[in-house]
Amino acid sequence: MSLWIALIATAAGCYLLKYAGMAAPRRLLDHPWVQRFAVAVPVALLAALIAVEALRGEGQALAWDTARMAGVGAAVLALARLRALSRGIRVTCGGLSTGLSFRP
Repeated sequence: MSLWIALIATAAGCYLLKYAGMAAPRRLLDHPWVQRFAVAVPVALLAALIAVEALRGEGQALAWDTARMAGVGAAVLALARLRALSRGIRVTCGGLSTGLSFRP
């Protein structure tokens, strides 16, 4: 029962947060600090997710996985050199990670 309460409370909180964003006055949204924050937060969250997934180990421990790190390195190189943000990076990283983690 407590799981359902937590689920409903989380859904209500997400709805209210979404509504607060839509109901915010225009002068608040045009403030430079809010605009910088809105640009920086998704980048920081994505970087944190990538770091956690790249160093994921067993349980709570962090582990170095060569295949994952090679994929992250290939993504960084592709971003720096190719400036191709979609298909090229996915193909490069996926192919490299799969090739390094394949053990016959």
